[in-house]
Amino acid sequence: MSPFSQSSAGSDRPHPTRTLLILSLAALSFALAQTTLIPALAELMEEFHTDATGIAWVLTGYLISAAIFTPIFGRLGDMFGKRRLLVIALSIFAAGSTVSALGDSVPAIVAGRILQGVGGGIFPLCFGIIRDEFPPEKVSASVGLMSATLGIGGGIGLVVGGLIVDHASYHWIFWLGAAMAVMAAAAALIFVPESPNRVPAKVDYRGAAVLAVGLSVPMYAISEANNWGWTSTKTIGLILAGFVVITFWVWLQKRTREPLADVSLLAEPRVAMTNTATLLIGFGMFASFILIPQLVESPDSTGYGFGFSATQAGLVMLPAALMMLPAGPLSGHLGARFGNRVPLALGGLISGIGLIGLGLDHGSALSIVLWNVLSSIGVGLAYAAMPNLIMEAVPLERTGEATGFNTLIRSVGSSLGSQVTASILTGTILAATGFPTSDGFRTAFLVGAGVSIFAGLLALLIPRSGHRHAIFTEEIGAASVLPEPALAADER
Repeated sequence: MSPFSQSSAGSDRPHPTRTLLILSLAALSFALAQTTLIPALAELMEEFHTDATGIAWVLTGYLISAAIFTPIFGRLGDMFGKRRLLVIALSIFAAGSTVSALGDSVPAIVAGRILQGVGGGIFPLCFGIIRDEFPPEKVSASVGLMSATLGIGGGIGLVVGGLIVDHASYHWIFWLGAAMAVMAAAAALIFVPESPNRVPAKVDYRGAAVLAVGLSVPMYAISEANNWGWTSTKTIGLILAGFVVITFWVWLQKRTREPLADVSLLAEPRVAMTNTATLLIGFGMFASFILIPQLVESPDSTGYGFGFSATQAGLVMLPAALMMLPAGPLSGHLGARFGNRVPLALGGLISGIGLIGLGLDHGSALSIVLWNVLSSIGVGLAYAAMPNLIMEAVPLERTGEATGFNTLIRSVGSSLGSQVTASILTGTILAATGFPTSDGFRTAFLVGAGVSIFAGLLALLIPRSGHRHAIFTEEIGAASVLPEPALAADER
């Protein structure tokens, strides 16, 4: 009997709602860690006597680590059991949180953040568990909700981080992450069933090491671009070197018996175009996460800031984060009716319009809240559509690998967004005030807008799936997309 039949029959498998709640807690612990530290960046810069590009590695180190370990854990989950690897990923995440909580220097905090980045494997593992365990009619909406959790948690993390910074210290941000991860790991170990699907394979650690170099080298060049010059030989040389390494990685993957990523699968038009749109959407989302808190926390004397506290800055972000909650399921319904490329395209375009509004109209807190709400609705629609598009396009046994690589791409986009945004702002800092100019914020918002709109236009070109299935249920009141491989598994 297939896992879907077992779940729907309700025999020895737990109710999907309980499993979804536990998986959401696991995903939330990772999502919060992406942004809870953002309100503390100013405190960290002051305490450790560094600048915005230096402290950005606290974010970038975490995102690059997530990008590298996400496909590894996705593959290991396919091989040894997704629940088992979910517990391991959460445990390493908790260990990294503890290292950062005890850290008293930037290198120590970055080291802990790199360990935290292993938690990036949480998302593909959760997607795989949903696809293995849930009834077909619940898969699309559940994946949409899980994807929206990344954006929701990111927004809520700004509020929580602000409260902690204003009333405690940055150390407690990491203790919170450790506590949530431990709770999620314990709940998953006790209540989440082990997925029955297995794919015998080996992990391509050589490919992971080459990928790490290919991602880290250009990121380092971007982080130092303001010091070296964007057109300097060193900056351009390292960026080109990164592309050369990534090209070599692709060549290496094609010649590896069991590669980290199936390059031929990633080159399939639907998968490749979805991953490209994912990178661009991730860029735009993190641009707003970085820019808005810095904008509203700048003093009135800058001519654009409001002198808000970290808590107030988080509250400005909260309405947008909450709007991602309904956007996720809405994306699932739109995808079921019109195809998942439609909510992805709408998401990119809507997010871009919101970022344009933020760039041109940030003269009041209300306008910032409203434009950011619009942008976040777009992000929520897009994020929920991405994994569904990927799962439609790949065989059941490659779900962990394919969604893991999609999450990797999203982390790369977020990392690029944070570094490029920080570089744009740093390049406009006035010596007299020590703050960026209003033009710097406008330029950074508009760059993010252009990237997001391009993602939306690209999504319109994604080929339609040749084997979409729809199952109508009273429970969700609409057609829910069931990927072909899942249906085939059920028929067995």
